[in-house]
Amino acid sequence: MKKLKFFDKILWLINRILAVLLLLSFILPFLPPKTFSVLSVLSLGVALLILANVLFFLYWLIKLKKQFILSLVVLAIGYFSFGSLYKFSSSKNIAANGNFKVMNYNVRLFNLYKWIPEDSIETKIEDLIKTEAPDILSLQEYHPHQNVDLSFFKYKFEKLSGKKTKYGQAIFSNFPIINSGSVEFPNTSNNAIFVDVVMPTDTVRVYNVHLESMRINTKVESLKKENSERLFKRIGTTFKMQQFQSELFLMHKNQCKYKMIVCGDFNNTAFSYVYRKIKGDLNDTFKKAGNGFGRTYDFKFFPVRIDFIFADDAFAVNGFKAYNEHYSDHYPIMSTLNLTP
Repeated sequence: MKKLKFFDKILWLINRILAVLLLLSFILPFLPPKTFSVLSVLSLGVALLILANVLFFLYWLIKLKKQFILSLVVLAIGYFSFGSLYKFSSSKNIAANGNFKVMNYNVRLFNLYKWIPEDSIETKIEDLIKTEAPDILSLQEYHPHQNVDLSFFKYKFEKLSGKKTKYGQAIFSNFPIINSGSVEFPNTSNNAIFVDVVMPTDTVRVYNVHLESMRINTKVESLKKENSERLFKRIGTTFKMQQFQSELFLMHKNQCKYKMIVCGDFNNTAFSYVYRKIKGDLNDTFKKAGNGFGRTYDFKFFPVRIDFIFADDAFAVNGFKAYNEHYSDHYPIMSTLNLTP
């Protein structure tokens, strides 16, 4: 192999930096943000680092340069540690007796303040839910909108706050709800709610978790105006709050003896500390039966997955769908589960 030309030397330097950053990011899920708040911000860019290293790998491979080995090794470490960023078409779309569907959706107040400049967004969300017909629906940033009727669900539990505009989290169910409650997070409108539902074969606990938002404006012009030091500090502070909130949630979760489903908007990625802690021994249903990037948030630079549905081993994961309907700054996801006796 010939020596590198000047341009390739520059690329090789950049490649080494990004490979080291990606390698460093693999330990982030094990570092509590309270101790490593600035470093934890790197977890937001893991998807971009993976894509960059894939491109470098392909570039050096096409040029028959041994430099391709660096990105290949780092990507392999990431794959065996966390799985693939992109899932190719899953074989799981199993129709079976006892299947039921769980949808999670941050509906952003049903577009109450016209963030999306279109009419009847709230009606489109309602129609989507009706068409997809989940048996359990977990909503974040829920608002009892006068134009939204979800009474086709037999049971519901909502936890709302706010003086003029009521908003919060809600769970709708076609299975009877026999118990419900909220895990309160101090100094925020975010929280985690839960319901215990009676299914044909067992009683199941369903959680709806909404962790603190980073409040990042995704428009390029706004990001350019943002002071980088202030931005990093704000995100680091948010990650500390998310860790505290996840600890409160886990204290509650660990007292539950029922089989469990955990839905929610974590405002953080699958490469984060809070994802690893909340997931625990549960199965990420996207990883079990999803395909593609599984994007759940409208971020313009690369696909971001910050909304999740977890289920414990008692549930067979027979399907997963990530939607493309742009009615919120989040996209809905739905899992098909089966609880065998």
